[in-house]
Amino acid sequence: MLAIRTRRRKAVALATATVLAALAAPSLSATPATATTTAAPATAPATASDYDSTYYKDAIGKTGDSLKSSLHTIISDQTKLSYSAVWDALKVTDQDPADSGNVILLYSGISRSKSLNGGDTGDWNREHVWAKSHGGFGTSTGPGTDIHHLRPEDVRVNGVRGNKDFDNGGSGFTDNGGSLTDSDSFEPRDAVKGDVARMIFYMAVRYEGGDGWADLEVNGSVDNGSSPYIGKLDVLKQWNDEDPPDAFEERRNQVIHDSYQHNRNPFVDHPEWAESIW
Repeated sequence: MLAIRTRRRKAVALATATVLAALAAPSLSATPATATTTAAPATAPATASDYDSTYYKDAIGKTGDSLKSSLHTIISDQTKLSYSAVWDALKVTDQDPADSGNVILLYSGISRSKSLNGGDTGDWNREHVWAKSHGGFGTSTGPGTDIHHLRPEDVRVNGVRGNKDFDNGGSGFTDNGGSLTDSDSFEPRDAVKGDVARMIFYMAVRYEGGDGWADLEVNGSVDNGSSPYIGKLDVLKQWNDEDPPDAFEERRNQVIHDSYQHNRNPFVDHPEWAESIW
């Protein structure tokens, strides 16, 4: 009996040693020692403060007309796109975060296939948020192709907005997404009211009449027609306050800076500068 118990103890010990050795030994299918099962943290996205000591350094601390002048000089250093190049740019800048094959339409909020760009019903086209007739620039390279204010929109909805100024009020329409319109103004859906305001502020600072284009200005009126003005200033300032930049708008600003025009919309980085200037 003693011999049997001894053999059993030896067998158990041998089995235990084998298991421990197996646990200690590297597996041929294991992840290499240089890899890790936990993904390395991605580089933190740039923030407005990251640019204050570099891109915006000549504007920091200024207010009013002095701030506007400094920002104009800073953002006027840009790469200009052709109108045809805008198509492909918008497919990147306005990509649906939930579906890489789609873009988000500005006023309607619809996610639509990138391939449906064009001029037919059901397509999306290039909406000039600062309406072309409010500056006389058409689709010419410069203000007519500046993607800081060009956004994808349904062809028909784009027509509903037309060249109307921005203001509160109106009625809904097909595929409005919450946007409203009346005879002389257009109100975007709540989620992009601030986006629209900051695009308008950008255009008013970027295009000051010194490069062959009209001196674009925001005023307190609606029904501005073909003059180089757009309104309504107090409403746009309200929208800027009530709808601060979100991740989509911030990413868009970064992509334009990094990959296309290499300039920024300062009002996305510093929404408070609108109040300082106007």
